[in-house]
Amino acid sequence: MPPAHGAWAFIGLPVAVAIALTGMSWLVAVLGAAWVLAYPASYFALAMAKDTAPHHRRPGRLPRPGRYVRPLVTWGLPAAALGAVALAAQPWLAWIGLGYAALFAVNAAFARRRDERSLVNDAVLIVECALVVPVTWAADHGSGGWVPPAPSTIPSQAWILCAAVALLLTGSTLHVKSLIRERANPAFATASRTVAFGSIVAAAALAWAWGLPDGLLLLLPFGYLAGRAITVPGRNMAPGRIGMIELAGYLLLVAVAFLLAPT
Repeated sequence: MPPAHGAWAFIGLPVAVAIALTGMSWLVAVLGAAWVLAYPASYFALAMAKDTAPHHRRPGRLPRPGRYVRPLVTWGLPAAALGAVALAAQPWLAWIGLGYAALFAVNAAFARRRDERSLVNDAVLIVECALVVPVTWAADHGSGGWVPPAPSTIPSQAWILCAAVALLLTGSTLHVKSLIRERANPAFATASRTVAFGSIVAAAALAWAWGLPDGLLLLLPFGYLAGRAITVPGRNMAPGRIGMIELAGYLLLVAVAFLLAPT
């Protein structure tokens, strides 16, 4: 099991938002499960890439990639099996898979450089997560075949929720970094608060695009996160408590997605 427990919320958020939008079907369940299982598989794949990078090998320490094989297979095989089921139902998902493979190659390159905490690498992961929302909608409503649905055929609600997920994950990433790994760097604290308050403006634009007054619900999670950007810094909280505060913001967005979901 990957030790980065907070990453499960990061990975699960777009799945929950997608389910709110599409409802539950067997294909949505398969895609969601494949995505969640792909996280631990990718974690151990990246750990192997990092461990075997010769130009970043620690002095006096031999790489042991074999220790990652068992967890990689344990998580990777069921993820691949579920992916194959989804692919049989919607063959055009193969092109989506190639796109994700290209993005994952970027993650692997950062891992091999031992720079996986880079903001650029974080941004790539956020893009990977946010796109789960429109991809899930398209898979659930697709008619099969090798030609993917045109982006213009995906409803605006899916793209709005995709943007909301990306916005929340961006702010959460900066906030957590500013409190833990970059707590000695005031630039991160400033960036975190700037994004938190800027997100309210962006959320207002998303609310307008969704349609008023219902769309105003999108302001709730970002208002909460702006409040935590003011009250949490300086309290020297344990990582677990920081994570619970962030999780509340994630759950707020999920709740709003269910409230806004077309009936």
